[in-house]
Amino acid sequence: MSTAVWTNRLELNSVADAALKAAVRFWMVVVVIGQLLFASTVASFYGIAALHGNLQAWNRFMARGYVSGDTAGHVAVGVHIGSAVIIILAGMLQLAPQIRNRFPAFHRWNGRLYLVSAFSISLAGLFMMWMRGSAGDVWQHLGTSLMAVLIMLCAVMAARYAIARDFKTHRRWALRLYLVVSASLFIRAGIFLSLLVNRGPFGFDSTSFTGPFLTFISFAQYLVPLAVLELYFRVQERPGTIRRMGMAAGLFVLSLGLAAGIFAVSIAVWVPEVKAAFDTRKPIGETLSATIAARGMDTAVQQYHELNTAGSAAAYNFDENQLNTLGYTLLREKKYAEAIRIFQLNVEAYPQSANVYDSLGEGYMDAGDKVQAIANYRKSLELNPKNSGAVAMLQKLGAP
Repeated sequence: MSTAVWTNRLELNSVADAALKAAVRFWMVVVVIGQLLFASTVASFYGIAALHGNLQAWNRFMARGYVSGDTAGHVAVGVHIGSAVIIILAGMLQLAPQIRNRFPAFHRWNGRLYLVSAFSISLAGLFMMWMRGSAGDVWQHLGTSLMAVLIMLCAVMAARYAIARDFKTHRRWALRLYLVVSASLFIRAGIFLSLLVNRGPFGFDSTSFTGPFLTFISFAQYLVPLAVLELYFRVQERPGTIRRMGMAAGLFVLSLGLAAGIFAVSIAVWVPEVKAAFDTRKPIGETLSATIAARGMDTAVQQYHELNTAGSAAAYNFDENQLNTLGYTLLREKKYAEAIRIFQLNVEAYPQSANVYDSLGEGYMDAGDKVQAIANYRKSLELNPKNSGAVAMLQKLGAP
């Protein structure tokens, strides 16, 4: 009887160990795939745009990516983007035990590059946020600032214990550093997972990019992974079948959620970014933006019609998102009349798109024209009855 009990316990312990190891591997595979997709997207879109001297393209997916005359800001953006790519690639190599054990010299030099990049991305990010301005409110900025401080703290502690040859403690701080610098992936996956589940914005305003959910996730993007890591350390120190099985189940669920979020952000953002990077056509949105700044909206509208009817499709990109992106840029600058005019152009070009009417409705709503906002949200809902965002806006506007 005693032997059977011990055999069962050993079997359960073995199952728990195997489950936890499998869950950790699954989590790592999901993160690595996500990081590779993220890095390749950033490098291709922003890198190719910079090589072509087309820094204005940065504004398509980054608020205030390009600001005319802001050389220091553009350097900060370049450092931030370059450091992000280095951190993603160097981090994966740094954590691989096969590389660490077989190529210790490479591990040390790669680690130095990794730590320098961690400081670079943190300092550049702080400059971009507090000196140049960025989307979001002060609480989001504070959350991101705390993340930058934690990145630098973890980098210092990892280096300190490596120098002291306390490799167990060094690896713990290296793991903490990896999780905090991976927060850019986690927040994107979290936001787009919420959009996927809710079929629209959840707990935030998509125009101002503010709201309680974004405030929460600005801190949760690194505090939650760090908390899970500390729990994992405790489970490793105090082995137990139930604790290991629970940890394995938790990691598995988190990995599935992360994978779903990565899939959502890939389809919504990263795939379009990569396509845009290799699109040789000149973006009509950027062309009109320059014309608006130099010669006004009327000239820009005339230019759009002339180019759109002159067989310029091979030279210019007239995709729906071109005018939509420009319209939202103008909305963020509180240029409501100009934004509405651009959204109207998009409605003329794509009259069967629910999205363009949704955007025009948002423009009218921000401008304070409730009647036109309701009319356009209703048109959007007519074209796409599953547009839950339009339903929410109509309820917000008190439409019957």
